[in-house]
Amino acid sequence: MGYPGTWMTESESMVYRVVPKCACSTIGQIMFYSDHGRFFDGDIHDSTEGLHKWAQEESQPLIEANVSAHRSRSFTCVRNPYTRILSSFFDKIAGIQRNGRRYRGNLVPKLAQQYGVEVGSPEDDFDFDQVKSFRRFLLFARDTIRFRRPMDPDIHWSAMSGHISTFIVNGGRYDRIVWTEKFNQGMAQVLDGLALPHPVDLSTIPRFNESEGHGPKRAHPVEDYFDDLSMHLVYEIYNRDFELFRYDFENPANKMPTGEIDLNEVHAKLGR
Repeated sequence: MGYPGTWMTESESMVYRVVPKCACSTIGQIMFYSDHGRFFDGDIHDSTEGLHKWAQEESQPLIEANVSAHRSRSFTCVRNPYTRILSSFFDKIAGIQRNGRRYRGNLVPKLAQQYGVEVGSPEDDFDFDQVKSFRRFLLFARDTIRFRRPMDPDIHWSAMSGHISTFIVNGGRYDRIVWTEKFNQGMAQVLDGLALPHPVDLSTIPRFNESEGHGPKRAHPVEDYFDDLSMHLVYEIYNRDFELFRYDFENPANKMPTGEIDLNEVHAKLGR
């Protein structure tokens, strides 16, 4: 199976397991910059050179050799499950993608037909009931994850622990897990002491939010989207994420972690 979703700098200074909707564009650009002294011109997900990726066949033996010998600092990044699933909805369901089209072609019409999800359009300035549509999308996301219908779960809303576990199960070990909510602090610890070809000043690194500006803005505070039933669905899908990465299930308004991540616990529970 190898190490799907894994990126590595060409200098092999660091190895990163991508988790969608968790600052992956910014992390990828930091890695690219640390090797080349410049940012990739475009979405880092589209790069085919300058950064080793498991999806690039020629990179696979290099990544495999590095990870199996744990030669470099390995890390990943997580985010509060409430804000992550909301971000997935506004980006992938309600938003227009970089290519000017809806995500995955017929997905949004299918959601409208089967779940009553409305998302508006650029022509009506995305005028729709965000809370009602999001809650219906959440039911769909639960169905894809629990029952794999009406489709397999998408990487943007499948559980973080599922992404992170593949690296461990196949022999990798994380040195650090960064919280998106404490990004600069966590990335500083990842970069600390590394011999980088080009030093990175985190205070000047822009945030590369590739989904921004292509869809509706969130109209309400996070907690307004989650009633009791929504919270139940979120816990059904993401209970392991809340527990392992120390997020507050009881209070959707609190996006910050509530304690330190225990790396030994993460490896023990996700390595089975």
